[in-house]
Amino acid sequence: MTLTWADLLVVALVGGAAWYWFSSTRVRELAIAAARRSALQADVQLLDQTVSLARVSLSRDRAGRWHIWREYRFDYSRDGLSREIGHVIMLGQRLEAVVVSESPTLH
Repeated sequence: MTLTWADLLVVALVGGAAWYWFSSTRVRELAIAAARRSALQADVQLLDQTVSLARVSLSRDRAGRWHIWREYRFDYSRDGLSREIGHVIMLGQRLEAVVVSESPTLH
């Protein structure tokens, strides 16, 4: 059995997609953990117990290496009635920032 260039391209594309999916799953788990820690430290309630992907791009780290930059959105409440938006910024698998909004959003 011989492999053609098309076969190799398909294998590379499927492998790349699988790698991206596993990497994204791991980074999302890290973002959820960061949102939970931040909610505990700020004494607020993390709503829905999860984060959602808001933006994705490529960015360089301090050493100049390219990584996937992801911004996750999460909802939290200070008083149990209002709903506010927070963001978790990840560069590769590294937590860059947890940003908390000052203005509440209506739900």
